[in-house]
Amino acid sequence: MSTRRVALLLIAGASYACVSHWMMLRHPSAPWAVLVLLGPLWLTAIGLAAHRFGAWGIAVALLAGAAGFALVWTGEAGDPNRLYVLQHAAINMLLCGWFGSTLRRGRTSLIGRFAECVHPLSDAQRRYTWQVTRVWTFFFAAMALASIVVYASFSFAAWSVLANLLTPLLVGALFIGEYLLRYRLHPEFERTRMIDALRAVYATQAQRGARR
Repeated sequence: MSTRRVALLLIAGASYACVSHWMMLRHPSAPWAVLVLLGPLWLTAIGLAAHRFGAWGIAVALLAGAAGFALVWTGEAGDPNRLYVLQHAAINMLLCGWFGSTLRRGRTSLIGRFAECVHPLSDAQRRYTWQVTRVWTFFFAAMALASIVVYASFSFAAWSVLANLLTPLLVGALFIGEYLLRYRLHPEFERTRMIDALRAVYATQAQRGARR
C-alpha cells in the first residue's frame, strides 16, 4: 500500500464523515441518503460473511441487503434515524467482538498478529500487544454504549456529531497516541513507521486471501 493510497483513504474517510453528518441533518429520510449512509454496514456484513462462509455468505448478505434497501426505498423500514444509530452501534460492537475474541489465553491478540507482520515478537511485546488489543476492545464497547446513550438522551444532531465526527477523531487519536507512547514505554520494539506497518499488514492479508 503506497503512501499516496493511504493519504487518499484518509481524505476519503474524512470527506465521507462530513458528508454523512450533513446528509443526516439535512436529508435523513431521503431514500438515496439512507442507501448511502447505510452502505458501510452492508459492506461490513458482506466482508464478514465472505470471511466466515465464502460465496454462500456473500450471496445471503447481498440478498439481505437488497431486501433491506427495498424496504427503505418504499418507506417501510421505519424511522431512518434508528437505522443510523443501529449501524453505528452495530459496527462498534462487531469490532469489539473481533478484537475481544482474540484475547483468549494461548492465542495471539489481534494487535499482536498485526505486529508479527512487521517483526517477530518477544514475550514482553506479546503482553503489550495483548493490552493494546484490550484497550481497543473497551474503546469500541464504550463507543457502542455512548451511541445509544447520546441518541436516547440528546438531540439527533448531537448524536450525529458523535457518530460522524467525534468517532473517527477519537479512533485517530487513540491510534496515534498508542504509536507515540509505545516506544516510550517499550523501547525494545523495533522502530517502524506507521506507513510501513500498514503496508506489511496489507501485504499479509493479501497473501492470505490469495491462498484461499
